[in-house]
Amino acid sequence: MYQFDFDKPSWVHFIGIGGISMSGLAQLLFRRGHHVTGSDSYNTPMVKALKAEGIDVAFGQRAENIDKGMDLVVYTAAIHPDNPELAAAVSCGIPVLTRAEFLGQVMRGYPVSINISGTHGKTTTTSMVAQMLLEADADPTVFVGGMLESIGGNYRVGSSGNFVAEACEYTNSFLSSYPTIAVILNIRAEHLDFFKDIDDIRHSFRLFAERVPEGGLTIIDSGIDDYREIVDGLTCRIATVGFDPDDDYYADGIEFDDCARPSFTLHEKGGESVRVTLAIPGEHNISNAMAAIAACRDAGMPMESLVKTLAHFHGAHRRFEYKGRLGGVTIIDDYAHHPDEIAATLKAARKYKDARVVCVFEPHTYSRVKTLMNEFVEALSLADVVVMAEVYSDREPDNMGVSSKNISDKLTEMGHEAYFFKTFDEIEKFLLEKCVDGDLLITMGSKDVYLIGDHLLGK
Repeated sequence: MYQFDFDKPSWVHFIGIGGISMSGLAQLLFRRGHHVTGSDSYNTPMVKALKAEGIDVAFGQRAENIDKGMDLVVYTAAIHPDNPELAAAVSCGIPVLTRAEFLGQVMRGYPVSINISGTHGKTTTTSMVAQMLLEADADPTVFVGGMLESIGGNYRVGSSGNFVAEACEYTNSFLSSYPTIAVILNIRAEHLDFFKDIDDIRHSFRLFAERVPEGGLTIIDSGIDDYREIVDGLTCRIATVGFDPDDDYYADGIEFDDCARPSFTLHEKGGESVRVTLAIPGEHNISNAMAAIAACRDAGMPMESLVKTLAHFHGAHRRFEYKGRLGGVTIIDDYAHHPDEIAATLKAARKYKDARVVCVFEPHTYSRVKTLMNEFVEALSLADVVVMAEVYSDREPDNMGVSSKNISDKLTEMGHEAYFFKTFDEIEKFLLEKCVDGDLLITMGSKDVYLIGDHLLGK
């Protein structure tokens, strides 16, 4: 594999530069003095920010965007071999690396590299770790899959030997990582357009854990089915987090306030027991917080500082994010797009001041809807009112015979209040008529559904 020299000024071109991770890598190189160009399909806010910084971004991916003088081309998992830019780069003999391979090369330069994996919760937990390291004066370099207010974006360049980033399982991207501390939050059926089944997914997480060197640490949630199968026989150290007194970090004495924010007693094996209060809602965030604490403790951070940070950590962008109030209606936005994430978010919402929960959901990919139809129905049934937007799919055709209407129809058949609309304009009009004082309105999904809340609030 091509090895990039970060100390030698180079010309690097990013295909799909507007992606949340790609944009951070592009900015990192640009600020280190490299010549950076890229291409993307849309003029998104992230692309506008790159252009404002002085990075040349072309719209549309064409062979003429590739120059023989380029030293390296980096591309995302969504780019196929027949992509005209990637094909042109290969034809010109320009070295090419996937985003994950390039990020892995960045990671290798740090003595402490914390990699957070799991099918759900990566961005929140990575943000927790980043915030705790910042407030412990550990000066980390950070790459996170969302916008984090404290670092002013999705990445930060520190001057210490501490590195923290998400480790995404899709297309086995995380198998290009080099963590010294690996976190496995959960392992569920996800990305079934790539993985064959849950056993295939579990196998990839095992391979990820095997990348941790001897003397390193793998942190795993003991609630994962047969978690020992993932970590038994590894040469690195193992730490478990969960709700069992046998875990290395476990929680009990759990309570919630009227905004669904939990507090709990954290017990550290061989260490201290402390009371932890979170500023973000949901029981699932107890597990995320324990994993984040375990990673930071192994990196040498004091417990008192970590607990203090969590008490005012308000989460990353689009993670149960408060957007505002419209009359007496509270509007929240959340990135949840898998049934497990949806259920976790709606369970948190159900504890929110006893409000009626109105959920607007935009599914992502037809394959996920087709494969997990019943799971979507079960998870969304936790809301009082469900409004379905049409499926958003940017990587597969609409030829699977499924629609968001299938979900709303099934919910209606079960006696739940559910609706389907083809356009956001129709949804916004409906919500203005439907929502009443005291409602909690959640826009939910990984793509553009957040715009509904923004439009209603006049943003």
